[in-house]
Amino acid sequence: MKDAVAPRYAFPPGGLPSQDEDPQGAAVFTEAYALIPAKTMRDIVTSFLPGWIHTRAWILARPMTGFAETFAQYAVEIAPGGGCAEPEPDVEAQAAIFVAFGELRLTLGRDTHELRAGSFVFIPASAVWTLWNTSDAPAGMHWIRKRFQPASGMSPPDAIVTHADDVEPAPMPYSFGKWATQRFIDPLDMRYDFHVNIVSFEPGGRIPFAETHVMEHGLYVLQGTGRYLLNRDWVDVGPGDFMWLRAFCPQACVATGDVPFRYLLYKDVNRHPGLAL
Repeated sequence: MKDAVAPRYAFPPGGLPSQDEDPQGAAVFTEAYALIPAKTMRDIVTSFLPGWIHTRAWILARPMTGFAETFAQYAVEIAPGGGCAEPEPDVEAQAAIFVAFGELRLTLGRDTHELRAGSFVFIPASAVWTLWNTSDAPAGMHWIRKRFQPASGMSPPDAIVTHADDVEPAPMPYSFGKWATQRFIDPLDMRYDFHVNIVSFEPGGRIPFAETHVMEHGLYVLQGTGRYLLNRDWVDVGPGDFMWLRAFCPQACVATGDVPFRYLLYKDVNRHPGLAL
């Protein structure tokens, strides 16, 4: 469905490998993490969704008991004229959208927004929205869904429509500018119960310790290459690879190659852990 122009941000390649390809692959599913390489994201593993026209999706993560339980993550490809008048089937679900390539038209309440590669949208639960590709070329987006967890005494979060070009990277302390994060949602705003960021490392930049924490993660590599620690394993990852981490999975990385290593990161935040099993 996509055109031949390389997107600014990575997206599943689609298609199907030739019969000469070795089926041995790098995909891994363990008790602590999953690695879904870009080369496994082919035509035959896409899903079609009720109400969506001329659209297909790679469903990369969904809540699973005993694994990562808070979110679902998709890569969605929309042909010209495609889209949906009622995209969200769960009234309690909120969404984050990041456009990888192409152009999309979003209506959110009474407002209309023209989205392009690098556009980011946060859509609150119960919002009325539509999404259509009104251009003459395909478009692709990353879509993250999570049920909203209200907090006592706080109003629901506001919608956000912005662009990566308008979000200044925040350097991480002591990283000498080699590690930075573009935060689309204010990390101190307790109304929001999840964040989606772009994390970037200059070549040689790194997470210099094995992060081990309660947040679940979906990491979609947008650009560049890296060596990533997932639990006990160091793996090589590149554009279009997806990493899915349950809570407390140790993680670290070192950027390799000669271009920045960048990934789209989901994490659940700002709420007490539930105590019911």
